[in-house]
Order: sequence, then C-alpha cells, then structure tokens
Amino acid sequence: MLDNLALFLRIVEKGGLAAGGRDLGLSPATVSERLAALERQYGATLLLRTTRRIALTDEGAVLVEGARRLLAEAAELQDRIRHGAERISGPIRMSAPEDLGRRRIVPILDVFLEEHPDVTIDLDLTDGYVDLVGRGIDLAVRHGTLADSTLRARSLGGNRRAVCASPAYLAAHGAPEHPQDLARHDCILMRFGGNLDREWPFLIDGEIRRVAVRGRRVANDGGLVREWCLQGRGIALKSIRDVDEDLASGALVELLEGYAAGGTALQIVYPQGTVQPRRVRVLIERLASELSVFTDPRPQAPGADG
Repeated sequence: MLDNLALFLRIVEKGGLAAGGRDLGLSPATVSERLAALERQYGATLLLRTTRRIALTDEGAVLVEGARRLLAEAAELQDRIRHGAERISGPIRMSAPEDLGRRRIVPILDVFLEEHPDVTIDLDLTDGYVDLVGRGIDLAVRHGTLADSTLRARSLGGNRRAVCASPAYLAAHGAPEHPQDLARHDCILMRFGGNLDREWPFLIDGEIRRVAVRGRRVANDGGLVREWCLQGRGIALKSIRDVDEDLASGALVELLEGYAAGGTALQIVYPQGTVQPRRVRVLIERLASELSVFTDPRPQAPGADG
C-alpha cells in the first residue's frame, strides 16, 4: 500500500504517469496497473488523465495530503527503529532564494550534512514562486509575506531592502538624491517568476509610494543582480542580508537611506497539516537558529513589504 501511495505522490509531483514512473524505474504499464489498484482500493477516481496533462479529483487532493502524512510517519518510525531515537536519516527537499541560498544557506547545509551522514538534501535555488505542496518540497526559505493559506511560516526576523550601487557607477553617473531621480539612472531589475520588479517602494512625505524604475538588465537570479551591481552596471534593490558584507567593505554604497526602501519578511515556510519527519524538524531548527542571528547595520525604518 505504501509503495502505491509513494508512486501516486510522484505522479502528482512530476505532472504525469510516465514521468512519475521513470523516477521510480517503472514501465508505463506497471504505473497504470498500480494506479488502477489504488483507485479500486479507495473506490474513487484519483486523477483525471488526458493525453497532455493530469488533474487531481477532489478525492485525489484529499489522498495527497493523507499520503504525505502516512509516508512521513512510516519513514520516521523506520528511522527510529533502524537508527535509534538520536540519529536521523532520509531525504529533505527544500527551496531557497538564489543569492541568500548560496551565500548563507549552503554553508549551513554543508555542516548539517557532515553532522548527519544518513541525511540527503535536494536543494532548489530559485527566486521564483515554488509550489511546495504540488512538488513535495518539505520546506522553503522565502522573502515576503505569506500569501499561500496551505502553508505555515516561521519568522527569521526583519530583512529590509537597500538601494545600492558600486563606487565606480556613482563616479560615472552620480548618486540619486531623491527616489524620483532613479528615472534618470540605469537600474538592475529582478524578475520573480512572471513578475518584473519595476516599481520600488519608498517612504516619501510619510507615505509609502512605489517609484517606477527602468534598466537594461533584468534577471531572475538575485546573485547575478548583485554581481552586476558590484561590477558597476547599475543601481540595485537588494535584501540587506545579501549585501551587508559588500556595504561594510565599501564594495557597494547604500543610497537614499533617508527614504527607507521598505522591509520584506524572511521566513521558513512548510506545508501545514502534515507530519514533518524528525530530520526536517531538526533542519528547520538549525536554519532558524543561524539565520535569525543577523544584525542590520542600520535600524529598519517603517516601511512596507516590497
């Protein structure tokens, strides 16, 4: 039964029977037989299948949540019997922003893996939206407020955004003195999935206003935006956690500090209503402990998520 539930989840995560079967080394015929057996067992159609896509039925959506809980409980029981209560093992699938992931999270994961040799981590670095539930991801570190009601969140503290540029760019083009001056500058823009971040928030005359910016460079990789900024290619709006060392060293200069570019939450999010394996809980505690230890070189002024 558990094997069929695991196959069902893999089909949902991969978006098709053939793709789910390939992941598990199963032929299309075997996948169809096992899915049919699962539907007979529950007396319900779980997936609606066409030549191009699959869609969950209401019963299938209920089973996805229940299957994840059952498989997590079974895996944790097996770990406790096989390795004892103090040792953890098994896979963890997580997602994190590009720049923050490489600079802050990967070093934490490296130490975590050294301490727990039976754990494996599948890390998806992306600045776009990731469907945690649909893709079977255990946890994600995210900027911004939580809008998805199917997730729970754990705050990692404040995380304002800073407008910054390199000394070389400022020497060549001058520094903006007011947010409206950005219209005359080359700004480096981030694309979050399908959304282009072309309006930056500022506190002007006591109100949050969004100022339209333009630029010749657009990327969906926060690390590349930072590199372009360091190279003097333009002005960027970055998380202070991504550029604090650059600001401290003088490689970047913070601009428009008197206009408080607004804060953006940093948090760990994970699916609600599921039993997390102990390995996931331990990693969440480690990430929360280390990522929460951050001192902003300048106190955050009142702002809006951006």
